[in-house]
Amino acid sequence: MVESVHATRKGFLRTMAGAALLPLVSPTLPASNSQPPNGKLLIVVAHPDDEYACAAVIYRLVRESGWIADQVIVTDGESGYRYAALAEAFYGVPLTGEVGRARLAAIRKRETARAGKVLGIRNHHFLDQKDLGFAADASVATTANWDRQHIRGFLTALLVRERYDVVVTLLPTKETHGHHRAATILALEAIANLPEEHRPVVLGAEPRAADEGSLAFSGLPDHPLTRTAHSEAVIQFDRSLSFGYQNALSYQIVVNWMIAEHKSQGLFQNDAGKHSSESFWLFAASGPVRPIESLRDVLQRPIGRAVAG
Repeated sequence: MVESVHATRKGFLRTMAGAALLPLVSPTLPASNSQPPNGKLLIVVAHPDDEYACAAVIYRLVRESGWIADQVIVTDGESGYRYAALAEAFYGVPLTGEVGRARLAAIRKRETARAGKVLGIRNHHFLDQKDLGFAADASVATTANWDRQHIRGFLTALLVRERYDVVVTLLPTKETHGHHRAATILALEAIANLPEEHRPVVLGAEPRAADEGSLAFSGLPDHPLTRTAHSEAVIQFDRSLSFGYQNALSYQIVVNWMIAEHKSQGLFQNDAGKHSSESFWLFAASGPVRPIESLRDVLQRPIGRAVAG
């Protein structure tokens, strides 16, 4: 069983290799195996639309490489009502203010399902924790109302049942939304409760703009489970790489498809084309991985089309 887990983790990294994948910083990656790259992945996020951070990679893996992806969304996202004014005419109901807030959770679930269809996500698990996250400084958004025991229990049961090869969360930097950090920490707590040999590879995702430069992240001092195996990103997927007829296409198009489905989140639409890459950090709480050569030596695969195993 352990060998098959290693094989699909290797496949995850192999599938993402190629011109769209920038050089790997870390040498600590899964072992080589001749099995096909198909695998199973879980996304754990706080809000509807947080899958944005890894949208191009999810499309690449699921739509083009035959992976299975599921998603857990912790909150109902109702605090997004402040930017819903443009969508009121589209949905035909008031969406701003407290009256709109009461409608928004159901609308955001439908938007998430449509965005998930774009990316190929199989199942969405909504944990319906009330979104009280608005604050002038989003990094201090409260999660005091969350039923953390229920969330951890749900994640643990799901991980045991589905045996995911990879779990993707958002990178829990001190500057990010407090809900993002909390969802990532809860996912890491659930994973840490599993026997080490049955843990998935756990990655923290962060979208990056071309002018932002590199980001070093080793973990949060007060949360040892957020420690990363390396301070630098181990994977960087270039959304903006051109391909296709006259090099007119890129994975930014896929990301924009996903953004467009979240119509109630007017401010979110400004992120179209904002981030040129998706970076991923490897958490030390991941299951066992074996050193292999750099991804520069991994089989190169074409981009922008289905890739066989």
